[in-house]
Amino acid sequence: MSDLTGQQISPTKDNATQATELARQMASDPAHRPEFAKYPNETLAFLAGMVAQMNVSIVDELSDLKMYVVNKLVAEVENARDPKVRVTALSKLGEVDGVDAFKKRSEVTHKIMTAEEVEKELLETLQSLENKVIDVEAREVIKHESNTNA
Repeated sequence: MSDLTGQQISPTKDNATQATELARQMASDPAHRPEFAKYPNETLAFLAGMVAQMNVSIVDELSDLKMYVVNKLVAEVENARDPKVRVTALSKLGEVDGVDAFKKRSEVTHKIMTAEEVEKELLETLQSLENKVIDVEAREVIKHESNTNA
């Protein structure tokens, strides 16, 4: 705005307070759409400056940030006096992608079969179950007969 009008925009403490409150409202309720036209240019300039400061990348690559986090966790493990803090830091280190000390792994094997192969396998399974049921029933009959004869 200042470049367009040629007049310098200098926010006051009141403008800064108003912009800060506006930012809090917008952060706590993203659906909140303030009427920017009712605010003075100084307040909007301060708000724009706050947004510009937060809307920057502090690292070029996420791998740099991951390295920073890992290094800080290692430092915490090595330097913390409280054992609970060390254990918590170790736990967080174990969860880091690539370390995966606590990751539970499961493997799934997909077997592609024809309809005939599936039918054959199902019949074999059913026959196996049928034989087990007959075997259990036969044992029950034998056990029952031996108890009645005794």
